[in-house]
Amino acid sequence: MVRTGSVAGPTLAVVARAAGVSVPTASKVVNGRQDVAPETRRRVTEALDRLGYVRRPRFDTVRSPGLIDLVVHSLESPWSGAILHGVEEAAYDAGLEVVVSAGPARTRGGSPERDWLDKLSERGCAGALFHLAELSAPQYAWLEQHRIPFVLIDPVLEPPSGVVSVGAANWHGGVSATEHLLALGHERVAVVAGPRRRMCGNARVAGYRSALAAAGLRHRTEYLRHGGFDEVSGHRGMLELLDLPEPPTAVFVCSDRMALGAYRALAERGLSVPDDVSVVGFDDLPEARWASPALTTVRQPLSEMAATALRLLVRMMAGERPEGIRTELSTRLVVRASTGPC
Repeated sequence: MVRTGSVAGPTLAVVARAAGVSVPTASKVVNGRQDVAPETRRRVTEALDRLGYVRRPRFDTVRSPGLIDLVVHSLESPWSGAILHGVEEAAYDAGLEVVVSAGPARTRGGSPERDWLDKLSERGCAGALFHLAELSAPQYAWLEQHRIPFVLIDPVLEPPSGVVSVGAANWHGGVSATEHLLALGHERVAVVAGPRRRMCGNARVAGYRSALAAAGLRHRTEYLRHGGFDEVSGHRGMLELLDLPEPPTAVFVCSDRMALGAYRALAERGLSVPDDVSVVGFDDLPEARWASPALTTVRQPLSEMAATALRLLVRMMAGERPEGIRTELSTRLVVRASTGPC
């Protein structure tokens, strides 16, 4: 697993001193005892997170070789269903049981909660999968100290060196989406991207830029809009592009949900897809087929990514080490009715 410069981290005495409490009181907070005043618990918890304290491993925990944890960012996201399906099928083939939870949760101050990691250890899981997780350095160190093998599925940020992850060929997907629009004669091609810090979104934008450069077209900075991977951001980004002195004739939208928001913005302006503006999405969620017109999109193999991550985890649980740290599965352009000639 990942190695840190100081795996041991601060002692409980250092944390207690920083929080202005005794070591036994700090120990009660770490171990989840309830006989601590709320304000004291808050001070200790803030000190734990601020100093990067890593709870010492419990080597008396009995591991269940047939149990793994799947930790997803949100059970309500449109991607979770496909991830759950892929993990479930692969786990059944491997004879494993899966516990699903949402995490890591966040406190109002923005610090990761510690309880979900402790519960993961107490369950005695043999390994863990994390989908769209933003793990901190102390959490990576915690997983290492507890000797829990884990694999990241579609990590939000670039993982530390040595961490095993599975994702999609996002750069290639951005290239294929943009090349499709260029082949239809569009030269004013814009992109509505995800959050600036998201690894997958940045790769899709890089693919878009690469395709433009290969066609001899310069990237116009005003043709790039960032937002969340949701309908609101797609709607806002599309309206901003339409307000430009020279609006685009085609848009690569970096998620299907954002594309649905772009559809709504175009309809509000009295514009038609694809007669006035061609739209390409990314993901190939069920909504892409239900949209009117049906959405041309880049298929992201979510279930296959999850199943691949599960199989990698099984090998790691058996003591093997995967040949590669990062596994990328191919994306594929699915052409439907939302794109047409310029």
